[in-house]
Amino acid sequence: MAIPPPSTGALVVFGLIAVTVVLFVTERLPADITAIALLVTMVILQPWTQISPQEAISGFSNAATITIVAMYILSSGIEQTGIVTQLGRRVGEYTAGSRMKLLAATIGITGPVAGIINNTPVVAVFIPMVTDLADQSRISPSKLLIPLSYAAMLGGTLTLIGTATNIVASDISADLINHPFSMFEFTPLGFLILLVGAIYLMTIGQYLLPERILAADLTDEFELADYLVKVTVSQSSPLVGEKINEALAERVYDVDVLQITRGDRLYLAEETDQEIEVRDILTVRGDENAISAFAAGESLRVLRKAPVTELELAPLSGPGTLVETIIPAESSLIGQTLATARLRERYAATVLAIRRGEDIFHDHLSGPKLQEGDGFLLHATDSAVELLEERGELLITEVAHTSALTDPEPLDRRKVALALSIIAGVIATAALNLLPIVIAALGGVVAMVVTDVIRPSEAYDSVNWEVIFLLAGIIPLGLAMQETGGAAFLGSIIVEYGAVLPAIVVLGLFYLLTGLLADVITPVASVVLTMPIAVDAALRIGAEPFAFVLAVTFAASTAFMTPVGYQTNLMVYSPGGYRFIDYVRVGAPLQLLLTVVTTLGIVALWGV
Repeated sequence: MAIPPPSTGALVVFGLIAVTVVLFVTERLPADITAIALLVTMVILQPWTQISPQEAISGFSNAATITIVAMYILSSGIEQTGIVTQLGRRVGEYTAGSRMKLLAATIGITGPVAGIINNTPVVAVFIPMVTDLADQSRISPSKLLIPLSYAAMLGGTLTLIGTATNIVASDISADLINHPFSMFEFTPLGFLILLVGAIYLMTIGQYLLPERILAADLTDEFELADYLVKVTVSQSSPLVGEKINEALAERVYDVDVLQITRGDRLYLAEETDQEIEVRDILTVRGDENAISAFAAGESLRVLRKAPVTELELAPLSGPGTLVETIIPAESSLIGQTLATARLRERYAATVLAIRRGEDIFHDHLSGPKLQEGDGFLLHATDSAVELLEERGELLITEVAHTSALTDPEPLDRRKVALALSIIAGVIATAALNLLPIVIAALGGVVAMVVTDVIRPSEAYDSVNWEVIFLLAGIIPLGLAMQETGGAAFLGSIIVEYGAVLPAIVVLGLFYLLTGLLADVITPVASVVLTMPIAVDAALRIGAEPFAFVLAVTFAASTAFMTPVGYQTNLMVYSPGGYRFIDYVRVGAPLQLLLTVVTTLGIVALWGV
């Protein structure tokens, strides 16, 4: 049977998809800006895309988009009670230095919790806990952090609200086949996938994970031995009598003075107004040539046999500390350089090194543009670090000389009870079909604000608006695929060339295709692009369309093979010192395993 040629409109939409995918992969523009640009372009090309201005902005009023906004706020309300942090800290008491116990507890807690709370804050809370416990137990955190991310992703398949992808997929399924997801409709399959994934990570995955980072302290971990030096001030030094910051501002040296030691007193260079005295010891960061030029120009003597350790930069009682941080997705630092970010001037925080995956950079730090997932080692005051995190610029993953076993602040039991009751009410209301999930979730937001579990300003701040704009921009693309006949055309090709294949094989191929797309573009975009094609193909071969909807949904939520496929993968990229290939090595077998397990599970539970 000859396949009718695609319409001109379908070809235009295919071209827009190709450009969008390239922009997503190359990250020439932020993903949300790419999506909004796509929205505008579809309206400009309305004669071919069939997308009117009203349809183009329909993503902003889409039930899935509103539900995801509400779920961000509800998750933040739970997080702010401190209960997730308390849960994480208790892991340390159970594990007692055992890697397998720590791994089992991390997976066993993260997975189920991520089924009802947005997995990004769950992973954010667990990263410092896991790295601290790994350090105490002399275990490489790279053996634990990819499993942490994967467990959060697997847990998202347990319920409708487990991931934003599930909510979007439910909305598209309702449009295509009039079958939205109920709250626990696919929980049995999600539990099976979480169980299989956990067993894999506890066994085969452990042999495939690297052992990249295992260091005595943060200065060793960031390989700073050749970049941190002490110098002593001689009587002839022109620095004597000057304030260090004013002196360096007038001189051109590619070094940072971190602190001044005077007898048993320690001053943070960026904060002190003390004048330099003879025999002061300055702790300096820079490469060998820059430090040599600084010492020669200012009559300083380099103390070669006095190495700078973590304990000296972050004494138990002192003005400064060392902090490992990463740049989260919502940080305003993304796209800036250290020169334009001016962390030292704004926060009195000095960047000692930058880690991007396994690579560590010490030289010319002010030049390169900063990326999401970059890791910093900062020397700063505790108050500066708190301010950085409060403003969302950086996410703290480790602080020198803190313990994962220290007791967090006491829980506000009233807020915990209220937050858990509200979440339970939202879930029960949606599960019993008393109200649509979007209305139940919005009601939960109102309840949390009214009961003071979360303040209105905190509610707005908790939403990842980049994700919301990405959703709103990409949702109309699926509509264009349908209205121009693009989905039907691709479905007919699959039917034509896959006619000799059993329906179960076609189902598995759609899972694999969606998963591979989600690895290079966002999971939501992969669902929007693939689900209309999958449903059309299912109808053409006489298969159960809901089975294909589920395959696409589950595949999009399990993008294991790249650090950019899912946000939690990128969050652990720097703290684990991972390479891109590590995600392929560990994630590819798991993705193939779940292709088989999920396909068979769908057939067993829903048929094909």
